[in-house]
Amino acid sequence: MQPATDTVHFVHRATLKDYLAIARFDHITKHVFILPGIVVAYLLVRPQELVFLNFVLGFLSAVAAASANYTINEWLDREFDAHHPTKQKRSSVMTDMKPAYVMLEYAGLIAISLISAAMVNRLFFVVEVLFIISGVVYNVRPLRLKEHAFADVIVESVNNPIRLTLGWAMVAPNFLPPSSLVFAYWMGGAFLMGAKRLSEYRQIASSSGVEVLHLYRASFKSYVPESLTVSCFVYALLSSFFLAVFLLKYRIEYLLAFPFVVNMFAQYLTLSYRMDSVAQRPERLFAEKRLTISSALTALAFVFLTFVDLPELNSLTEPTIIAFD
Repeated sequence: MQPATDTVHFVHRATLKDYLAIARFDHITKHVFILPGIVVAYLLVRPQELVFLNFVLGFLSAVAAASANYTINEWLDREFDAHHPTKQKRSSVMTDMKPAYVMLEYAGLIAISLISAAMVNRLFFVVEVLFIISGVVYNVRPLRLKEHAFADVIVESVNNPIRLTLGWAMVAPNFLPPSSLVFAYWMGGAFLMGAKRLSEYRQIASSSGVEVLHLYRASFKSYVPESLTVSCFVYALLSSFFLAVFLLKYRIEYLLAFPFVVNMFAQYLTLSYRMDSVAQRPERLFAEKRLTISSALTALAFVFLTFVDLPELNSLTEPTIIAFD
């Protein structure tokens, strides 16, 4: 795929810094979604020992796989990103890059990822392969599902349960994580991606026009703000449902932390309605103080409820019919 000459204007020949930029190593903060997998695996499986090297190699592998996906993402999106108000400044758009160098970078990152993953354990390696495949399915034709409305959100958000399982595999390689938690994580990620698209739609349509929005991403031809908003509600409800199933099955005390989770959904959806919102750049979410505080309080609630037993809550799982005379 070659960039369209009427939309891409090279400033200079790409340097090493430019090639490193398309790997988006600054997005490393997204790997925070691995941590709950580690914690939950430890709490549910209670392994006799933890191998520190697994964590080092695991995070190295995850970062390399994500950067490989980002590399082909930026390279294959360069002619479309030229229409985006901020992405048009990316190195892939502004500089003259050699395809061979980009493919070499992509192959090198995959090699680092798979070699590191193989040194962790078999489950981790299999999930890491799925991580890489998801990047191909999302970005590369003939599939390139990022151009299809709603399918783009579902496929991109699968990275969330993949990261969860990577964290789980570092601790409990002989077991799979609970499916209820996997789906809760997946739909939670879909909510984040849906909110991101809602924010992008509102900003680009109002500042540059719907036509530019359609040139930037084909999937937006099938989106409208109403459908994106409704989809966010659907993803949030599904995530909440699966999360409630997980909490009821594995530790009912966690139900008391549920209001904190709901508050985080509400705050994030509110962010998506702001112009130039960080919802469009999830890697910068930690700069949003209110959301950071809410996340910290939610984490503290789960930690507190991990050590507090409330047997009275068990009655919530028993069918009860209240007599009325």
